[in-house]
Amino acid sequence: MSGFKPSHVYVAADHGGFEVKQELVKALEGDFTIEDMGAHSLDSTDDFVGYAEAVARAVAAKPGSMGLLICRSGEGMVIAANKIDGIRAALAWEEKVAIESRDDNDANILTLPNDYVSTEEIINIAKIWLTTPFSKKDRYSRRIEQIAELES
Repeated sequence: MSGFKPSHVYVAADHGGFEVKQELVKALEGDFTIEDMGAHSLDSTDDFVGYAEAVARAVAAKPGSMGLLICRSGEGMVIAANKIDGIRAALAWEEKVAIESRDDNDANILTLPNDYVSTEEIINIAKIWLTTPFSKKDRYSRRIEQIAELES
């Protein structure tokens, strides 16, 4: 592990990731300061948008924090989270993609696809992502600044 650690980790899932989220929170507690932002009970009719928004707004409001979102494909969550200024959400289904999202793009939210990745893999990917620092290479920092300009 790199020694990098976010100040706070916000976690949420809709019905498609609810059970995995419960396991993920248990696996991360003790190593990270976790806030479970829902769902707090399984509701097969809930929508992902509110959970993505809650985590994205929390991450945007607390510099140094990071977020984890889980749904079936991860696609809707990443789209919704990226609508919030200051958020750089990425979708990852394997370690290499998750690491690159941090190293190159300083992603501050990771979305995980429950339908395509096992619970064990989701936990492993999340732990690796949460401890991967941004490389701060000039070209990546420049690109992040350009992305921030798109928000204004």
